[in-house]
Amino acid sequence: MVIMSVDLGKARTGLALCDKTEFLASPYKVIFEKSPKKLPEQVAQAAKEANAEMIVVGLPKNMDGSEGESAQNARAFAQVIGELTGLPVALQDERGTTITAHTFLNDTNMRGKKRKNVVDEVAATIILQNYLDKKASANAAKR
Repeated sequence: MVIMSVDLGKARTGLALCDKTEFLASPYKVIFEKSPKKLPEQVAQAAKEANAEMIVVGLPKNMDGSEGESAQNARAFAQVIGELTGLPVALQDERGTTITAHTFLNDTNMRGKKRKNVVDEVAATIILQNYLDKKASANAAKR
């Protein structure tokens, strides 16, 4: 199944997709939108264009596991996007994904404006890969 992940941001929202085998997540695009009213429509349109069959939204928990305003916003976004698309929506803990994305971009020596535009896509890819790995582990444990 094609799954799209969303890394919500205040100005940039990163999207990633996986292949039909649910093995590998890849960066898809970044949506530059600050309006919380317009963003769900743009994400829904991107899901439609990508033929996504499910959406995973990053859930920004605090390092202690508690949830603050950002997590509440992500939960509300997930509900809206589910209603707009009619697709199943899952939430994936995204603690540490932005740090991992920055580390990856440091390792690849990506700097400047391009880095700023890519970090959200990379974070969305990490969110989706973590979701896919967790799902694969759960399926393996059932066997």
